[in-house]
Amino acid sequence: MSRISELIHPDFAKLSQEQRRFVLMPFMHSESAGIHIAALSLFTELGDPATLEYEIMHKKIIDQFGHYPHRNAMLKRVSTPDEIEFLKQPGSSF
Repeated sequence: MSRISELIHPDFAKLSQEQRRFVLMPFMHSESAGIHIAALSLFTELGDPATLEYEIMHKKIIDQFGHYPHRNAMLKRVSTPDEIEFLKQPGSSF
């Protein structure tokens, strides 16, 4: 069991799918690559293909940049040329 999975309460499985999806959203929006590795299995177990696809899309951005470039201005990070180009793409910041 991953350490992230240990954070999930034992009664998690008793929640509705919608409630479980809500509980898992912070994992999807984390900028930690390690959390995204664990989140893949959590979202797979959720059994909602659309939500899993969004997790995969979020993870790809973290894998590529190490963070979400659309947060750069708010967090006072300087965007790289690659990030600027990425942000010009449709759907780059969901």
